[in-house]
Parts: sequence; structure tokens; C-alpha cells
Amino acid sequence: MNGQVLDGPVLAWLGDDFTGAAAVMEVLAFAGLPVTLFLTPPDAARLAQFPNLKGIGIASMARTQSPDWMEAHLPALYDALDATGAALVQYKVCSTLDSAPHVGSIGRAMKIGQAQFGGAVPVVVAAPQMRRYQAFGQLFAGTEAGVFRLDRHPVMSRHPVTPMHEADVARHLAAQTDMPLGCLDLEVLYDAARADAALVAGQGVTVDMIGPADEIAVGRLLWENRSAHRFVVGSQGTAYALVAYFRAQGWLPAATPVAGLGRVARMAVVSGSVSPTTADQIAWACDNGFAGIAFDVLAACGGGLDRAEQEAVDAGLAALDAGQVPLIYTAKGPDDPAVAALRMAAGPDLPAVNDRIGAALGRVLRALIERGGLGRAVVSGGDTSGHVCTALGIDALTAVAPTIAGAAICRAHATGAMDGLHLALKGGQMGSRDYFGWVRDGGGAR
Repeated sequence: MNGQVLDGPVLAWLGDDFTGAAAVMEVLAFAGLPVTLFLTPPDAARLAQFPNLKGIGIASMARTQSPDWMEAHLPALYDALDATGAALVQYKVCSTLDSAPHVGSIGRAMKIGQAQFGGAVPVVVAAPQMRRYQAFGQLFAGTEAGVFRLDRHPVMSRHPVTPMHEADVARHLAAQTDMPLGCLDLEVLYDAARADAALVAGQGVTVDMIGPADEIAVGRLLWENRSAHRFVVGSQGTAYALVAYFRAQGWLPAATPVAGLGRVARMAVVSGSVSPTTADQIAWACDNGFAGIAFDVLAACGGGLDRAEQEAVDAGLAALDAGQVPLIYTAKGPDDPAVAALRMAAGPDLPAVNDRIGAALGRVLRALIERGGLGRAVVSGGDTSGHVCTALGIDALTAVAPTIAGAAICRAHATGAMDGLHLALKGGQMGSRDYFGWVRDGGGAR
């Protein structure tokens, strides 16, 4: 690594959920850059315990919050990123653009960031290494069945909170902000002078990216314009682009494969995702030595939550005693009757009920780890991951073993018993069908 060119932190980012924040960390870490993700803004003393960082992340749950919440909280979080002195500051969003005007508004986060940092705001949502592509402003995402435009994607078009009805990134964001938005497309991207001019001329500029050469061009755009346009909005594709450019310049060597951690017999999984992807993973797991345990989500609407938690813990411990891996889930996909039943029972209180369910899953997992003597665990669901990490008392993560891109196994850092726990955080729509088994086996490059 060229220490002079890449002097100091390269990137500081705020994740709009915990799994997404961790995804940026893994890109940089497995490229050979020292990086840590903090789950709350670190003070100087905590930051000093992780010296010579090139990447510094902060996880949040902004994706589940209102624009008013963002106005109240994002300025201080952006200040914390600014204080790191990083060359670039990123508001990290999901590569499937999960957002709406009323919840998780990327447009509001953009506008607050631009007011704080100045300059135009490049928007890099695509991440080709994760089969997320932007071409002429349109966002596409891959599945096992093929690549779909986002508004026709079998998962995202049916997302329970932010269903996607618009694939044009600028048009989608235009419903969330009054910032003028444009697109830096593939015809312009490779002409550096035109690309730089397009960035300077805009306020918010979505950037096309569909392959490895595009990553280098986007990385150049971001890095060479970092002084005037320090603030960027994007997915982990932003980090992939920077790494590709640094390697093309000879500043960063090619990555070496990272070994796995080895198989464990005892592990636990909690899932708060209703994604069809997660449903397929649950089905695979239940056929391969995992014990599926349905969590009583309706208990979160009344006074039975303590009972539901205890039942889940008891069933999980029994599974461990039987030599199985407990997998405690809230639903097996969007068509699970529990999903409709919960919506009906919760009514307008559904967001608060979902928060209670997430916190309950965190308490259940903590009990299984402590009472079962576990050293490895998995959480499925971006929002769920935030609740679980809070319940576990974790304040930082470092990546230790890869699995599917965007869902690495991490080492937890905490002042209590959870320090050293190996924890994998997975977005609902992320991962291979055998993902839970891959983590049980210790991850590692395939």
C-alpha cells in the first residue's frame, strides 16, 4: 500500500442500517485496508484503540426513521465523520435503494449532507460485484432467476416497507428531495473532463456503473474530485470503486484470499426478515441440521412478549442440546400467514411493534449465547441487526472472514462478555441459499 498517497483515513461512512454499514467495512478490510465499524460514534479514547485506520464507519438505523429524525440526528453524525479527517465522507445506502419520502429518505440525507459539506453529491448506488447495476440512470439487481430492473424485481417490488415502483435512481430520489438531480451515464463516464464537468454542474448526480472498468472510472471520479466534492451517497459500490482505482494506480496490491474460521458445532441464528431470499435460506437450513423455531410475533402486540421470548430461548437451548443449530425466525417469506396477521393486529403501530420484535430477538440471542456458551451467531435482516447489536452491547465490529459479498463474519468488540464473538450480519435479500451453513462452516473464500 502506498502510505503517502493514501495517508490518513480514506473513507468515513454512516450506514443507514447495520448490515449495510458492515458491507462497506468488509470491502475495505478484505482489500487490505485497516478499518473498523463503530455502532455508536466513538470518542477519542475508543478511536485510539484502533490505530492507523484507513476506513471508519458508524452504523445507524436511519433507514427506519422519518425525515424529522434525520434533521435532528444526522448533523451530529456527519460531524463525527467530518472529525475523522477522512478524504471522503459517505452516507451509505442499500444497493437496492430502499427508501421512501416518509421513511429512510435518502433525499433528505443527501440534502442535509450537502448543506454540511458543500459541493455536488455523487450518488453511486450500483455495486457490480454484488450484481447491482446502473445503466443510463436505471438500477438493476440480480437474483438466482436473473437480473431485473428494480421496479420489476421479485423481492424489491414487494418490499414490505419501501416497495420499489421506480427504477430510475434520480426519479426515485426526486420524490424525496427538491435538489436538482441528474445522471452521469456510461457515454460520459470514460471522458474524464466531461465526467468532472458533469459532476461540477450538478447538485445530485447519479453515476452509472456496470462492470470492472466502470469501477475504476468511478473511483477516479470520486478520488480526484474529493477536495471539492467530499460528500458522496452510495452503496458499498463506492468502496469497491475506490479500491479498484487504487489498485489500477498501483497504490494497493491485489487482494489475497482470506481463509475461513473453521466449522463450529454450536451456533445460533435469529431472523427478522420477511424476504423470499431469507425464506429459501431458512428452508435450506432446516434440511441441513438447523432447527427452525417460529417466534410468536403477535405477542409483541399485547402483553405476552416475555413469554414468547422465554419459549424461544427454551426451544433454542433444547435444539443445542440435541446437536442442532437453533434458527429463530419471525416469518418464512412475505406470504407467511404471520406477516398478514401481524399487520392486522398491529395496525398503525406496526413500526413500534417491529422495533419490539427486533429488541426481543436480540434478548433471545443474548440468552442463547450466554447460556449455550456460543462463540458464533448470525442475524438476518438489516433492521433486526441493529436491534440485536444493541441488545448484545457491541460497540464495534471488524471483518474476519468473507462469505457472500456484503455479509461477512465479523469479530465483535465490547466491554463485556460479547467481546470476541464471531457475528455475521445479513440483509434480508442477501446471501446464497446455503448462507447459514456457510457461516457455520466458518466462511472463507470459495
